[in-house]
Amino acid sequence: MSPLEARKIIDALANGIDPETGEMLPEQSTFNNPQVIRALFVAAKALDNAERRAERDNSLPGNAGRPWSDLEDQQLLALFDAGKPFQEITARHGRTPGAIAARLVRLGRIKDRTDVHVRSRPPNSPDAAR
Repeated sequence: MSPLEARKIIDALANGIDPETGEMLPEQSTFNNPQVIRALFVAAKALDNAERRAERDNSLPGNAGRPWSDLEDQQLLALFDAGKPFQEITARHGRTPGAIAARLVRLGRIKDRTDVHVRSRPPNSPDAAR
């Protein structure tokens, strides 16, 4: 069963409807108990949150959240020191811009995460002199 199918069933029950027949549930049904109704709405919200989290995770680069290896640190420093564009560095490492910037701070190449954004601008950009 998919989360979407489960959500439809939970919504129907929370609204007092039999998910199989579409008819109203009997008044004495357990599903008409206020605590049960609240629990069903909480479950529906949890499914929504899980779905949003899964969508977000699918949109992140492949290495997002993974630990950094010594080799990857060395490669990052080599690319950064060679003056490679920041977008190229993030793409090669499969990391978010924030993760790359934070790692460069940790490795002592920059003082602040915003330093990479200044450096990644074209040399004749008004903000490049900062």
